[in-house]
Amino acid sequence: MPQTPAVTSLCAILIPALNEERSVGEVVERIRQYHCGEVVVIADDCSDRTAAVAAAAGATVLPLALRLGAWGAIQTGIRYALEQGYACVITMDADGQHSPSDIRQLLDPILYGDHDVTIGACTQRGSLARKIAWRYLKGISALRLEDITSGFRAYNRRAMLLLTQPRATLLDYQDVGVLLLLLEQDLRIKEVEVTMDIRTNGKSRIFNSWIAVSYYMYHTTVLGISKMVRGKRREMNSSRT
Repeated sequence: MPQTPAVTSLCAILIPALNEERSVGEVVERIRQYHCGEVVVIADDCSDRTAAVAAAAGATVLPLALRLGAWGAIQTGIRYALEQGYACVITMDADGQHSPSDIRQLLDPILYGDHDVTIGACTQRGSLARKIAWRYLKGISALRLEDITSGFRAYNRRAMLLLTQPRATLLDYQDVGVLLLLLEQDLRIKEVEVTMDIRTNGKSRIFNSWIAVSYYMYHTTVLGISKMVRGKRREMNSSRT
């Protein structure tokens, strides 16, 4: 059932999309069955009809003239949501994996003020290689979360303001770097178990080639190491006081 206007007026759904004309329309329509508020598609310099299909399905479309990547597109959507006065946002993929029926599960901890960020977690998904990567990344970053690459997330206004600052703009992905930044500022993060559907179009843009995986792993390893170095510096400074 669609959510009440009192709830949906507080939250916008953000969908970064790169050449997703085959799936984005259905994704927007499915979301609107459960969320009667604003659905925002950020078309990341698309060369197909993604923007037109999303608009025809009822979404607000933010077309980007330059390709910013998924995280840059999400930041654009968050800035738009802040300008429009939204109290929170939910990020979802344009490929149909995230189930709109789980939107309320992510929203409730935010709306009740119990948490600043919620993550739709589904640890059963993915190949063996992806799960090995998760284990490695959690080890190098010291994160205690299970599904660190899920793009199905909710952020409250405090998190939104933090994630539009220049430091967050330096990140390339929405996962480990963003989580480390949020935890460093003592934001409360909760994982919510959700189901994820089979991708209806295309394939992962991170785990689709060894080159992409290698860059992603290198980038995230550097972030994890930098966190450990900062942590040791804090321990040294605190021991001197």
